[in-house]
Amino acid sequence: MKFNSPQHISTIVSLLNCEVTGNLDQLAHGMNEIHMVEKGDIVFVDHPKYFEKALESAASFIIINEEVACPDGKTLFIHPHPFDAFNQLSQYFLGLLTGDQTEIHESAVIAPNVFLGKHVRIGENVHLHPGVHVGDFTTIEANVVVGPNTVIGFDAFYYKKKPDGYDRLKSCGGVHIAANVEIGALCTIDRGVTGLTKIGHGTKIDNQVHIGHDTQIGEHCLIAAACGISGCVEIGDHVTLWGQVGTTSSVKIGSNTTILGQSGISKNVPENEVYFGSPAGPVKEKFKELAHLRQQAKS
Repeated sequence: MKFNSPQHISTIVSLLNCEVTGNLDQLAHGMNEIHMVEKGDIVFVDHPKYFEKALESAASFIIINEEVACPDGKTLFIHPHPFDAFNQLSQYFLGLLTGDQTEIHESAVIAPNVFLGKHVRIGENVHLHPGVHVGDFTTIEANVVVGPNTVIGFDAFYYKKKPDGYDRLKSCGGVHIAANVEIGALCTIDRGVTGLTKIGHGTKIDNQVHIGHDTQIGEHCLIAAACGISGCVEIGDHVTLWGQVGTTSSVKIGSNTTILGQSGISKNVPENEVYFGSPAGPVKEKFKELAHLRQQAKS
């Protein structure tokens, strides 16, 4: 999420009532969670296991719950509860955005019972079928078709476990759907936590597919029915996922790769491969494993 205008460190400190160390002169331009962070952004970290990743990331500002050595050029906000502080900041700056700013091209077809949130942009010749829900900060480019009862831009499934239950990391990101994408019925595409969930040009998505927050899907992909794609997944161009493929979060699937039906992706998949199985692997190896198991069963 980018701020309306750059924010001085003193503003952040006053909002969080926290200590600050490091570079005290730079301005904050936005905030992001760790997978989407850029220079000028604020990020949070609240577990020593991830301190190094946050401190070495592109983020200029880190909300952290321990005093540690500050890398050159960065700013640390010392706060006992970084998760809560990050939520506080996102909701504060989200509240500063004024107006609706929704834009709908005159050629778009918006069927009955379609819901459009705030800061939504609908492009030329878009067709939204009945019951479609388009959440805040969603952009849908030209010639996109969205099937009945599909939900685009609902909140991310992102929680922190606390002694009294689970606490949600509040979403303030959006969704960007490029031109010539087709999305089937009853699909769900979560908005980014602070960034954008993206669907690339010409990609076709079947019915009842779920795409998690901040996932990046490339151009001209085919995603068959009942696939479940977790958050922060990167999928290249011309990838085919057949029915009921599932992924863990943060994996990468290379371009021109095919994942056969009912496969489970738990690790990165290189380009130009055919994978199968759960956990998935190169299809020839998996078929050899199955043949070996059949021979053992007969012996």
